[in-house]
Amino acid sequence: MEKTIVVASGNKGKIKEITEMLKGYKVVSAKDLGFTEDVEETGKTFYENALIKAKAVATALNLPALADDSGICVDALNGEPGIYSARYAGDGVDEHNNQLLLKNLENEKNRNAKFVCCMVYYKPNGEIITASGETLGTILYAPEGTNGFGYDPIFYSLDLNKSLGIATDEEKNSISHRARALNKIKELIK
Repeated sequence: MEKTIVVASGNKGKIKEITEMLKGYKVVSAKDLGFTEDVEETGKTFYENALIKAKAVATALNLPALADDSGICVDALNGEPGIYSARYAGDGVDEHNNQLLLKNLENEKNRNAKFVCCMVYYKPNGEIITASGETLGTILYAPEGTNGFGYDPIFYSLDLNKSLGIATDEEKNSISHRARALNKIKELIK
């Protein structure tokens, strides 16, 4: 019997990735189950934000919920945009976030960066299972490719030796921060 995982996210890119990585599970978004509340991410860390989202969905639906908070952390910007990655430019538009990041790095030689993901699986009884993952890379000077979402076109993966914007979904899902966190979570929730 297929186990259902409720994902506390409305981000179509994340839902698609998680669905592709969780073979053997039926992945449904909280929205598909009628959860329409906009959960405010007021945490100061990836973990706190993931916990806020997972707990809100699990409590409202009385089902275990999986949430992640993830972002890109750039060394030269002291870890920014970090937890503010999705709303870095203020409007939530990927292209605008990418343009702002490139602008903020335009005179910077140190372009080291990492994608970070913290996942929380929250059960209605209050049990919390958590895992995190990272993938290392550098920020390119201009976008390469149109695959993926978010900062993928300007992130050069050290694992793949190419932009995530030109990597296939399968390649990205084999090394991504989200995949690394999800693989750990899968082992813990078996």
